[in-house]
Amino acid sequence: MAEIKLFEKDPYAPIRYVYEVDQVLYRGRSPYQEFAVVTNPFFGRMLILDGVVQFTERDEFYYHEMLAHPALHAMQAPRTVIVIGGGDGGVVREVLKHPTIEKVYLVDIDEEVTHVAREYFPTVSSGLSDPRVVERPMDGAIFLKEFEGKADVILVDSTDIVGFAKSLFTEDFFRQARRVLEAHGVFVTLSESLHFHLPLVREVQNRLRAAFPVADLYTAPIATYPGNWWCFAVGSQGTDCRVPVRDAVTPTRYYCTDIHRSCFIPRFLYDRIMEEGRESL
Repeated sequence: MAEIKLFEKDPYAPIRYVYEVDQVLYRGRSPYQEFAVVTNPFFGRMLILDGVVQFTERDEFYYHEMLAHPALHAMQAPRTVIVIGGGDGGVVREVLKHPTIEKVYLVDIDEEVTHVAREYFPTVSSGLSDPRVVERPMDGAIFLKEFEGKADVILVDSTDIVGFAKSLFTEDFFRQARRVLEAHGVFVTLSESLHFHLPLVREVQNRLRAAFPVADLYTAPIATYPGNWWCFAVGSQGTDCRVPVRDAVTPTRYYCTDIHRSCFIPRFLYDRIMEEGRESL
């Protein structure tokens, strides 16, 4: 029997990752993207969208915990959260660990992501049946523009910044996020890799700084994302996310108070990142 391999080519990465594939569990296509669920001898089940690894069973908690918890721990009692993208439910699972949460809007343009996650990744999608979760299968940019309520936190769990996901990284989208957030609210979005995508990291920061009084940047180690040193961009009207204001929720596997305090980019390095024309650190 011929050995199956997955050759991943991230749209921005200068290298290609290769994964062994034990079994192909699912292949499909939605109006937005191609899907595959495969198994790997080390990472377990893997969700692949348009040929790019989105998460694996073995290490998904690094990404989902770190996208959710720094912002939520920057306030005493978050109640309403909007998750844009993230149809697999991993970020929702983490948000629901906070005892004061009353409502989580899950806004993913592609309903098929949720269907696949429910069937093949039950430990990731486990929070989607919680009655506090309100699913809105639509474009996140349109949702924010039409949303008339308020939120404590907005979390963007998007695919790479290409195609239909580009609408979630415009200055107008960031300004809509600021309009929806409470005065103490926090916005967080993925922001690619410091190793491979520095100009893109800087571009996202500049757009955030045009929309929010405060912009910041923190990182997490993610083995299956290109560059492995992954960024999360933060915008707020004044809330400082660098210092948690309460004890860490449980259970978590990576996030904790010490990680929270150490994950933000040091100020001197942030200044280097923002230097125009710099292509690498």
